[in-house]
Amino acid sequence: MAEVSGLRSRTVFEPNCKSRGIDEGSSGVEDVPPFRHNLKPRLAESGDPEETPRAARSTSGKNARHSPSPDEFLEGEALEEEEEEEEAARPIQVVLANEDEHSFELDAAALERILLQDHVKDLNVVVVSVAGAFRKGKSFLLDFMLRYMHRQGESWMGGDDEPLTGFTWRGGCERETTGIQIWSKVFVVDKPDGSQVAVLLVDTQGAFDSQSTIKDCATVFALSTMTSSVQVYNLSQNIQEDDLQHLQLFTEYGRLAMEEIYLKPFQSLMFLIRDWCYPYEHDYGLEGGNNFLEKRLQVKQNQHEELQNVRKHVHSCFSNIGCFLLPHPGLKVATNPNFDGRLRDINGDFKKALAKLVPLLLAPDRLVEKEIGGNKVTCRDLLEYFKAYIKIYQGEELPHPKSMLQATAEANNLTAVAGAKDMYGKSMELVCGGDQPYIAPADLERCHEEFREHSVGHFRSVKKMGGEEFCQRYQTQLEAELDEAYGNFSRHNDGKNIFHTARTPATLFAVMFVTYVASGVTGFIGLSALASLANLAMGVALLSLCAWAYVKFSGEFREVGMMIDLVAETLWEQILKPLSEHYMEDKVRQTVVNSIKASLTEQGSQQTKLKTR
Repeated sequence: MAEVSGLRSRTVFEPNCKSRGIDEGSSGVEDVPPFRHNLKPRLAESGDPEETPRAARSTSGKNARHSPSPDEFLEGEALEEEEEEEEAARPIQVVLANEDEHSFELDAAALERILLQDHVKDLNVVVVSVAGAFRKGKSFLLDFMLRYMHRQGESWMGGDDEPLTGFTWRGGCERETTGIQIWSKVFVVDKPDGSQVAVLLVDTQGAFDSQSTIKDCATVFALSTMTSSVQVYNLSQNIQEDDLQHLQLFTEYGRLAMEEIYLKPFQSLMFLIRDWCYPYEHDYGLEGGNNFLEKRLQVKQNQHEELQNVRKHVHSCFSNIGCFLLPHPGLKVATNPNFDGRLRDINGDFKKALAKLVPLLLAPDRLVEKEIGGNKVTCRDLLEYFKAYIKIYQGEELPHPKSMLQATAEANNLTAVAGAKDMYGKSMELVCGGDQPYIAPADLERCHEEFREHSVGHFRSVKKMGGEEFCQRYQTQLEAELDEAYGNFSRHNDGKNIFHTARTPATLFAVMFVTYVASGVTGFIGLSALASLANLAMGVALLSLCAWAYVKFSGEFREVGMMIDLVAETLWEQILKPLSEHYMEDKVRQTVVNSIKASLTEQGSQQTKLKTR
């Protein structure tokens, strides 16, 4: 939805560019070339004779003079006041779309100006929202709803030559509305029980356009469903299986964002099927639509589980579900590039069905008040719910909806990763599993490299969706997970080494021995302070050894045991091991030197014996 350009706009029907001809997309009176003008339309009465165009009237009436009667004068003033009131009201965008970051933000100030007006802020609210695919005539339908709210009565549809105004709409194949728009005037309606309610009309960004991600579409649909009391799901020609699957995805995304899940989280859903072409099977209107919907949403035993789950989900989400079948608006409308919403250009069947549809949604006795958690919501409350919900969708707590291809490709690659990891794990278990003896770390690393290469090769050999670049991310993930698994196998293998297991007590014994000797030497030469420190260190080492033995025996206080192991390992790696290696190197070096000297001495003695002989 583009920025609101003004109150007056025009829409034209146009044959769809697909092979279906005019049947595809004409529900939308939006799939047409744009036609706009700046003239203020005259509000015609239903009883007026057919009007001539304004230019023709002005030309033919140059010399004609007519003195209006007092009644006509008062009637004209009333019409002018109505025009001024409509001119002041306009669609206000309350949820703004950031196309670059694919995110949404709430224009809280604009929403407050609508919902916190003194005469409506404490009234229970009725929210009628229209959602669905882009360029399917949602804004056009809302303009007829506006006309009904302004002139409730038998003649609410207006005159045949009256252009349609209200929410901005135009022809063409590019989207018009972005985010969520609300009509700035809140209509106060007296219900038959004597109570008053505030009625809001909401227009939403069309789904599945070329600039929106699945997350964008899901966010807008979920927000409008969560905040509306009646959600009109605008569809073209039929209810297809993908329509139900998208509805399942969008409503589940909305249900995730709600803090408390009730048996029926949402209220009323109205499937509006535009351009219905099968009146011989199901007649236009509500009765035919409900019969058709009952068959479409029927759960059968021989259905696939996936199809059953979709239908069960839709039934579980909404308290009330209905369907209305709307005919095609007519060939003349679809082929007229200058169509501006005048009733004379619209098919009679379409006008008859529309005359039943709008009161079905907005008549005082049909209004559905917004409820959340079983409590009715006022305009003031609705503002807070909008703020809370938009914060949830701006965060990262919710999972991101994905396209069917992306979700399938991810599942496909994850399955291949799991298979490759399982192959690696089984191979490593045969080498260093729980029943296998200790293996030299170098041999274990060599086996790891071999099995890792085989596992990655298995992953690459599996046919996967998503393309090479997409699959490369999962191969990188697999390699990282295999390296992590190798670390676990290596530690498990080290645990089988008796010397590795005894490292901690051996280190503590060594510390005790060294400190005992140091205590004796320093005490003998009179350094009592150093002797006391040595005794203290020996006592700490002894207590640590006792605590370590208790932890290993009982399995309690594991954190203490891990800390003692860590300290002992640090002492071993930083002090004892370097000293022992240095000592061993000296010993080995001395042994080699002694061996060489001995061999040389032996050779010299043998040569001496030979000479004396």
